[in-house]
Amino acid sequence: MLNNFKPRLYQETILATAVNYNTLVVLPTGMGKTAIAILLAVHRLTTYPDSKILLLSPSKPLCAQHIETFKKFIDLPDEKFALFTGSILPEKRHELWNSCQVIASTPQSIENDIINNKISLQDVSLAIFDESHRAVKDYSYVWLAKQYNEKANRGKILALTASPGSEVEVINEVCQNLFIDEIEIRTDKDPDVKPYIQDVKIDWVKVKLPKEFREIQMLLKDCIKSKITEIRKFGEITNISTEMSKKELLGIQAQLRMEISSGNKTIANLKSISLMAEIMKIQHGLELVETQGSTALFNYLDKIHKESYTTKTKATINLAKDVNFRTALIKSRNLCENNIEHPKLDKLKEIISLEINNKPNVKIIVFNQYRDSAKKIVDELNSIEKIQSELFVGQAKKLGSGLTQKKQIEMLNRFRKNEFNILVSSSVGEEGLDIPQVDLVIFFEPIPSAVRSIQRRGRTGRLSEGKVLVLLAEGTRDEAYRWSAFHKENKMYRNLEMLQNNFKMQKFKKQVTLNEYIYSGINIYVDYREKGSKIIKDLIANGCNIKLEKLEVGDYILSDRCCVEYKTQEDFINSLLDGRLMEQLKQMKSNYSKCLVMVEGNEDIYQVKNIHPNAVKGLLASIVVGYGIPIIFTKDFKESSSMLAMIAKREQKDGKEFNIHGANKPKTWREQQEYVISSLPGIGMTLARPLLDKFGSIKNIVNANIEDLKEVEKIGEGKAKVIKELFDREY
Repeated sequence: MLNNFKPRLYQETILATAVNYNTLVVLPTGMGKTAIAILLAVHRLTTYPDSKILLLSPSKPLCAQHIETFKKFIDLPDEKFALFTGSILPEKRHELWNSCQVIASTPQSIENDIINNKISLQDVSLAIFDESHRAVKDYSYVWLAKQYNEKANRGKILALTASPGSEVEVINEVCQNLFIDEIEIRTDKDPDVKPYIQDVKIDWVKVKLPKEFREIQMLLKDCIKSKITEIRKFGEITNISTEMSKKELLGIQAQLRMEISSGNKTIANLKSISLMAEIMKIQHGLELVETQGSTALFNYLDKIHKESYTTKTKATINLAKDVNFRTALIKSRNLCENNIEHPKLDKLKEIISLEINNKPNVKIIVFNQYRDSAKKIVDELNSIEKIQSELFVGQAKKLGSGLTQKKQIEMLNRFRKNEFNILVSSSVGEEGLDIPQVDLVIFFEPIPSAVRSIQRRGRTGRLSEGKVLVLLAEGTRDEAYRWSAFHKENKMYRNLEMLQNNFKMQKFKKQVTLNEYIYSGINIYVDYREKGSKIIKDLIANGCNIKLEKLEVGDYILSDRCCVEYKTQEDFINSLLDGRLMEQLKQMKSNYSKCLVMVEGNEDIYQVKNIHPNAVKGLLASIVVGYGIPIIFTKDFKESSSMLAMIAKREQKDGKEFNIHGANKPKTWREQQEYVISSLPGIGMTLARPLLDKFGSIKNIVNANIEDLKEVEKIGEGKAKVIKELFDREY
């Protein structure tokens, strides 16, 4: 089944392991991880001709890239390959799933299709998890791997990454979440890989911060010192210092929050947590002045200043009043007005001009982790003759910039075809870009992550020698980040080798847990707007049958009489204050005899918003006493899921089927008529009444033609056709 493909020796060696075991493959970027996936896919399709291959990648550009590579080397008709993304309608994905054998997808698309029962993983003989270092915490890979391990008849997992992380715990978590049996690791020092490694030269280019920048740096450091002095006065936190990393500061912040949530809500704790928020904001400003430049810094400080006039957040208000902050803001504004930028920018322009003069067709990627800084770089580079640069960023519309995934793919293709020579990329370009002939990669700043450093460097030296330059400001966090990434990378390889040597093969057998046995066969209707919820995924993992519907009332329907309105703590308080919840509860009471409100969160509910606790208590009392609706409080999504499943099990103990239109039906003829018409596709209660007013009876609505139906406001051609087809279609 292979077309014009000759594997390398180390790829064949790794394949021998992957054929027999769920395998994590760690290979340097550009060394053919995808080739191993192709070899294993061919083996599985040859062994199981009627099976499917599922290739998961974090983004649409990566998925599109993989599907084209698989088409090139696997001898199957084009119609047997499919690319799944959120832009393809679920019905079309369902159709493609049934007809195709090799499917590349973003994990979110597949996740939604499984939740909606549009696809089954039963016939997938190989699941490939690209960029598998993401399989930690709540990322979609974790849930999908569990579903696949439980449901596939002949399941096999292949996990691919250039860098799974530096900590043993993280690597172990990836292995456990993806049910890995064996690890195959190769570095550029291994004898079977070395012949294929292109030389990549790494140079560190140092610059000095000018006097104006050092002045702002000192002001921001003094601002942090003053906040730390205030915190120490309270005596609650004594182990805090100006040298602490962001991770350590976040740890202190979490410690304070835990104290407050456990009931130790002292003025000292509350003020300390506000001061910690100020420190975190200034730390970010300090990073910008040291590593990015005046434009990024001024934009950030000015944003805080403007927010202080509208927000109620004390940390922002107090910070904007701070003398050191205000002075730093004025000085950063002056730098922008006088067009004084970070010396890195001039050095970057100098380097790129020299490269282009020496080699007109040179191809360069510049990485910068801040979008406004990256935009500034593009503007500055494009002012130089012979330089054509473009900004490669994610989809989010920030500061007026943002690329759809389609535009990202188009830009990469144009870069590949030499239509422009400099790609200035945010972190979105670090992962998996297939641009084989990049001559030079420039880091605008060192980054403390081993994973991201490896990913950035891997954009060059694929088919020929490459070069990496890292810009570094002396006497700043750039120096600390440089050595942090260096030590983490060395630690990662040591830990991987240790794990590989000591890895005990674990067979993750399919087994039904107690929860799965208890909740098997339980049906729960869920409002389709909740489809991204962790609760739904946990309910499915515990054996519940989920049916996504457009619910007019409530979020979860557990029986023909039981409806649940779900809220996070913040949304619960907001909906109480704006009256939205009371209207929702009124609707629930008129349709269901058993109504519940579920509130999720682990904070003190009386501290979620800056309102008097008695006001919250009064609103809670009106729900419980006035409406007769119980309120259930849960700590997290797992507790919410467990509670919903338990209630549903009790409600469905007689095994009787139910549907959302089998709920307590209204008593009057008028209400029953409205109820029947509201159940029509796309109608609901809002359009049911105008329809009945227009036609006078249900019989007349059934007998109406499309043109008559369109006379009712908000009913167009599409809705009218669907209603008519429903009435006319044979059962």
